[in-house]
Amino acid sequence: MTSDVAAGPPRSAADVLRSTLLSGRMLYVAFVALIVIFAIASPVFLTTENFANVGRQTALVSIMAVGMTLVIISGEFDLSVGSVMALAGVAAALAMQGLGDVWIVGAVVAIATGAAVGLVNGLLTTLLSIPSFLITLGSLSIARGLALLVTGTRPINIVDESYYRIFGEGYVLGVPVPIVWTIVVALAGIVLLHFSTFGRKIYATGGNATAARYTGINTRRVKTICLVIAGTLAGLAALVLTARSHAARPDAGAGIELDVIAAVILGGAALSGGRGTVIGALIGSLMIGILNNGLNLVGVDPSLQLAVKGLIIWFAVALGKR
Repeated sequence: MTSDVAAGPPRSAADVLRSTLLSGRMLYVAFVALIVIFAIASPVFLTTENFANVGRQTALVSIMAVGMTLVIISGEFDLSVGSVMALAGVAAALAMQGLGDVWIVGAVVAIATGAAVGLVNGLLTTLLSIPSFLITLGSLSIARGLALLVTGTRPINIVDESYYRIFGEGYVLGVPVPIVWTIVVALAGIVLLHFSTFGRKIYATGGNATAARYTGINTRRVKTICLVIAGTLAGLAALVLTARSHAARPDAGAGIELDVIAAVILGGAALSGGRGTVIGALIGSLMIGILNNGLNLVGVDPSLQLAVKGLIIWFAVALGKR
């Protein structure tokens, strides 16, 4: 029996999209409710400028959430994406310093660094049968330590104007580049997960890895590829971050992996694997961004914001399970 058959009967694009949208309808209700609440509370919330600001602020989480969605659906975790983002940014900046500040060099090195760490995570997880939670927890420390070591804990400046425009500060048809990159990654993730044979293999692997193996799916390869994609997107997020800040900081992204995982789970993914959508993860990321933005606009004390955000996330997750 072939893995194509094992992964499930083919469905039309319309069927896939319909089931994806319907599965998250309660999440959409919570999302719209947040927008309405903050629109009433703050007169500037619904402005185009504010929405663009939210899009920029959530771009890093949204980009990495697409990769994390694949990983979690496959039944694994990646706790290292924040540290990988920092290491990839540092690697890009160092490469550009050594090769005449050519933006393409930085881009290739950042993406390659993220993919390499993802590959190591995948191989150690699958070949040694060690939970990815533990493997990527180790990678989190190793990547952060390497970033701090090679920079001497100091930021590395980036001076290429083209790099800024392409990844952080430019516009495409009036849309900020970080949002454009988010859209590109999201569309690619939707096609891969919901409209390809490999996407069905990811769901089958996370739903029941043993059954998937018996029906011909190479679950080790599926999980490894998902972790490589997550690392690659952490590298892309590094490009966006360093282009916006004009520098690579070895301490960048500390704790961001928690927001990424929260966005995916908030978007309806199952911690046990086998369930989740890219669209849900993006809405989860936007919900977190809107919470941060809205609470700032209405003047909630920063110390209280964490508690309020946690309570609202609890409520939204509970609503989404209904």
